Amino acid sequence: MTDFMSANQKAWDKQAESQLAWSTPVDSKTINEAKKGKWQVHLTPTPVDDAWLGDVKDKKILCLASAGGQQAPVLAAAGASVTVFDFSQKQLEQDKMVAERDNLTLEIVQGDMRSLHMFANESFDIIFHPISNLYIPDVNPVWQECYRVLKPNGRLLSSFFNPVVFIGERDKRYDEQGIIKPSHTMPYSELSTLSIEQIAQKQARREAFVFGHSLTDLIGGQIKVGFYITGFKEDWQPNPRFVVDNYLPTFLATMAVKTN
Repeated sequence: MTDFMSANQKAWDKQAESQLAWSTPVDSKTINEAKKGKWQVHLTPTPVDDAWLGDVKDKKILCLASAGGQQAPVLAAAGASVTVFDFSQKQLEQDKMVAERDNLTLEIVQGDMRSLHMFANESFDIIFHPISNLYIPDVNPVWQECYRVLKPNGRLLSSFFNPVVFIGERDKRYDEQGIIKPSHTMPYSELSTLSIEQIAQKQARREAFVFGHSLTDLIGGQIKVGFYITGFKEDWQPNPRFVVDNYLPTFLATMAVKTN
């Protein structure tokens, strides 16, 4: 069986080394502005609504699977007590670099988003969890752990892809014709759809393996463990990769609250 976690870890280390979109650290100007109260962070391409985060000063925030030197340092500069958690050491090094450069306090932890055993129950006020659950085959353990480590009335802000992006045949010939040929069902796994040769090629290129999840797991899974969904947002893909991106917003984000 393919060790998808090790493969995805190497893929994100590569992204960090290349400083791609989610791996380019913010500059000192951005941090200085955040210290003055002028800041924004992203779950999707457009900034998070102010009402979703509120006043973060002195709040304990877990940036879950959210390294890369972007969200965590900004929130720390805005006055939050931030822990950034990720499975990619290279991504975490981006956060460490920004923290040292701009004199920020960040707790940096490496691990698997499905197991937050190092954190006690009710440790955080907010969990900030941008798009990342497409790199694991089952999102439900993540929701369970988020619920456990959040304080009562704590908020989980998360984002993920609309599962419709995973159903189409990956063939440039169809893309060029503007055709969506449904070929895959949910849950989707590249480990099941790719040939042994294709899997080996992806590993050699240090590319990540992805998984598609149903809305029942993405949204219903949060409700099942006890969250109340109090905010929902769709957002457009600014640089369409698939035909469907041109017809509906394929980024989804939710704000969920842990009840007493």
